[in-house]
Amino acid sequence: YTFVQESEFHHIEIILKHNTMKKILFTILLAFLAVGSFTVSAQTEQPKSTKYEIRHQGMDRSYWLYIPENLREDAPLVFVLHGYGGKAEGYRPEMMVTAQKHGFAVCYPQGAKDGKGKNCWNVGYPFQKGLKTDDVDFLCDLAKYLQKKYGFKKENTFFSGMSNGGEMCYLMAAVKPDAFTAYAPIAGLTMEWSYKKYTPKKAVPLMEVHGTMDKTSNWNGDPTNAGGWGEYISVPLAVGIWAAEARCTHTETTELPLKGNKVILHRHLGGEPAWEGGPAIEVRLYEIVGGKHKWGLDDMDTCEEMWQFFSKYLR
Repeated sequence: YTFVQESEFHHIEIILKHNTMKKILFTILLAFLAVGSFTVSAQTEQPKSTKYEIRHQGMDRSYWLYIPENLREDAPLVFVLHGYGGKAEGYRPEMMVTAQKHGFAVCYPQGAKDGKGKNCWNVGYPFQKGLKTDDVDFLCDLAKYLQKKYGFKKENTFFSGMSNGGEMCYLMAAVKPDAFTAYAPIAGLTMEWSYKKYTPKKAVPLMEVHGTMDKTSNWNGDPTNAGGWGEYISVPLAVGIWAAEARCTHTETTELPLKGNKVILHRHLGGEPAWEGGPAIEVRLYEIVGGKHKWGLDDMDTCEEMWQFFSKYLR
């Protein structure tokens, strides 16, 4: 600055201060954006489940478990079973998103392989004849193990599954109704053999989600085994069995807000208490008009509807 006049020097000094201030403000802005970006990414990060293994009846079985950081104090747990040939890994991540929102844990058990090499649940399909896997016992034992290890409340443990997993819902409700508090089969069926063999030991809250154009699990049943899964009864009849068991007295029919196909909700109400002093048992059928063999996620918020139903029976 030796060759700069005093007035010029003062002008340069102001410019430098101004530029320095801009740099400071720019640095603060970048930091703010970085924090904001991190916050957004943290909020949108998808929940992930973890794989575990357990020994049952001489077999190595596996399951995937998701426990949210905001697990409720009443420690609810929801089992979600895949369909025939499916796998637990990566199955129905939408349920974990719902679990993160409401604070419940999710267990995705893995079905064992059958004679065809397909992952499955042993529900007595004709081609499962001779299959020794006792999945009812496995799932009950797994529930007890998780309740003991993680402190999940037995009274707040619920059961769901799609297709082959849905069949397991009906079978479990019939033979082990006390193992889980409420059931939610998706595109599930009641096999004719189990319908004739087992009389429900007690009433349970149950909701079914089913498409009327499901070509795999026919809405109207399959009395001749045309589909190869074995004979099974119609979906409305299967749900009606549990409504009658609960001594429901009337039905209310409404339509869900239109999202895709029309969804008609049939609520069987007026049932006996789920436990002494508890809420009345309700049995639901979500009829997806024109729906196919799916979870119905294009037509309704299946996971949210399921949790809202289960949460009626939290203790």
